[in-house]
Amino acid sequence: MLEQLSVLPPDPILGLAAACRADPNPDKIDLTVGVYMDEDGICPVFEAVKKAQAALVAEEVTKAYLPAAGDEAYLTGMKSLVFGDDLAGDGSRITAVQTPGGCGALRIASEVLAAASPDATVWVSNPTWPVHIPLMGSVGLKFATYSYYDPASHGVAFSGMVDDLKGAKAGDVVLLHGCCHNPSGADLTLEQWSVIADMAIAQGFTVLVDLAYQGMGQGLAEDVAGLRLLASRLGELIVAASCSKNLGLYRERTGVALFYGKDTQIAAATQSHGLGAARRVYSMPPAHGALVAGRVLSTPELRASWEAELSQICRRMILLRTQLSDKLSAKTDRDFSFIAKENGMFSFLGLSVEQAQGLRKDRGLYMLDSSRVNVAALNDRNMDIVVDAVASVL
Repeated sequence: MLEQLSVLPPDPILGLAAACRADPNPDKIDLTVGVYMDEDGICPVFEAVKKAQAALVAEEVTKAYLPAAGDEAYLTGMKSLVFGDDLAGDGSRITAVQTPGGCGALRIASEVLAAASPDATVWVSNPTWPVHIPLMGSVGLKFATYSYYDPASHGVAFSGMVDDLKGAKAGDVVLLHGCCHNPSGADLTLEQWSVIADMAIAQGFTVLVDLAYQGMGQGLAEDVAGLRLLASRLGELIVAASCSKNLGLYRERTGVALFYGKDTQIAAATQSHGLGAARRVYSMPPAHGALVAGRVLSTPELRASWEAELSQICRRMILLRTQLSDKLSAKTDRDFSFIAKENGMFSFLGLSVEQAQGLRKDRGLYMLDSSRVNVAALNDRNMDIVVDAVASVL
């Protein structure tokens, strides 16, 4: 039977990262995969995570399963982190299912949405994270796209977005990036979030927020201001959150699907469908990352240490954006100020496919064909090399 299978092409992002690793060029630079790197080119472990992990290893007496919904300290901490104490209240309107990473959260959310509205169309931004459609589509959901990124202005094409979303109806789902839009880095303003809230109320569609980068854009609270506005006005929201970036738990696959319900009964019913889907898909949640994150979020000393270090990382990425913007503008006599106005790890440099491929071949500078780069992979040693390389094809 298996001989009937053909070899599938590699993932476009992971495949490029693998090609970079195999490249013998000693001066190669990888700007492909969305992983934060420090000044030494290392994806660091937070000090708070190290301490929480050491305490966990010293105290852990069992490897029995976690509860089906996940670690209570982690779930409580994530409800508060995402929604804030005012919205979270006593937590009765927010239910949660711990998942294997943000991908698992998206899958569980998709299963719940498919159960609630089998004929739902999911509206995704153009462009969006390339795994959104295959991941959610595996549940059987249909898709439509809405305008989002304007290459000419390097910003959000909001009028086009609004025009397209006028087609979203009751029973449909609009997928929004909570902050640090992947792959463009262009985020909605709070006023624009309010317009989307008006549309959701008038048209009856449901909003799903993919929150992969809280704290990596402008700050922990600033990055969820739009999400909280939606929750307060709509009374209903689904969030797929990840701790890969903001807690550095990439390989631990620590995520959560959060269901903000209009009342406690709806929240409980929604969670029950999420738990049923989890049982079908992966049975029980992984423990280590959630136990570590739960300790960090619930221990004041560790929480303060983590927030301080995350704030430093956020400020460094803002500085990297400013430096890249200024250096490219000066080197090319073109306006790259848009890079400094964007948030998070990613930005489109505006190069053609041929230029991006030429940089890989001739300079060992790896970016996606779309010229999307991971700004968080830049440092003092490679910044000028990248700028010179980009200038050479302009």
